[in-house]
Amino acid sequence: MKHLYILSSLLLSALFITSASHGQDEFPVLKGPYLGQTPPGLTARPFAPGIVNTEEWGDAGGFSLDMNEFFVTRWKHSRDAREPESVIFKKVGDQWRKMAVPAGARRPFHAPGGNILYYGAKYKERTADGWSEMKSLGPAFEEIRIMGLSASRKGTLVFDEVGTDGDGVIRYSRLLDGKREEPKPFGKEINTGTWNAHPFIAPDESYIMWDGERESGYGKSDLYISFRQKDGSWGEAINLGDKVNTEAEEGGPQVTPDGKYLFFNRMVTPATDDTDSQSDLYWIDAQIIDDLMPTQ
Repeated sequence: MKHLYILSSLLLSALFITSASHGQDEFPVLKGPYLGQTPPGLTARPFAPGIVNTEEWGDAGGFSLDMNEFFVTRWKHSRDAREPESVIFKKVGDQWRKMAVPAGARRPFHAPGGNILYYGAKYKERTADGWSEMKSLGPAFEEIRIMGLSASRKGTLVFDEVGTDGDGVIRYSRLLDGKREEPKPFGKEINTGTWNAHPFIAPDESYIMWDGERESGYGKSDLYISFRQKDGSWGEAINLGDKVNTEAEEGGPQVTPDGKYLFFNRMVTPATDDTDSQSDLYWIDAQIIDDLMPTQ
């Protein structure tokens, strides 16, 4: 799981590195939603090959809340790889443009509603004059080694904690009467196996997805989902199945802000090198989530 750890660490806390692999003049014409890509069905496939996914670097990304920007984070998958680029694809009119990422910028997680930006254990709030100074969620959060974090409309945070032995635990914190409660671990329905990380909570808190390693999985880490029960508890973890999971590592699930597609990363072997695996971004119709929901 070291590759996925690097993925999330970069997403939440690393500085973006800017370098141009090709100019805007060489960039292909992309029109329409989702960077002009043909939407997938119920079998996962790579997102924007050669544009988002590259053979040179590990790649990850996600849409802004208004779906008009797509952030791409890249990193070396081997010591021999050259320095990567991290970019933003921005929709201008009906066409997508490739934009340089400002030096020193960090990609935050946008909470539903767009009024809070989370950077691991820190956050900014929208004010009348722009964004506030960086604030802390509190000492209890600062002590946790957070890779992935997600928030619901109610302000519930779900996030992971990676231990020194490589195990992962997923925790949550609710917003009660305007106050942030101390982090608590989920039960065995979610925290089972040797690894649990990169959680995503639905805006309405109807489900949680994450990647985990279990003996019953397809290989290394798989994507799992737990649905909220009528009594407010969380149901047993459900493997997303062979339309998503493989013998390779899958991780970092996230649903697009419009709720239509599930994005995740998969460790793949580059065509030019059969020794070093790297992370590519995949997508699949979010209908797969509804199909997995148990009948209550």
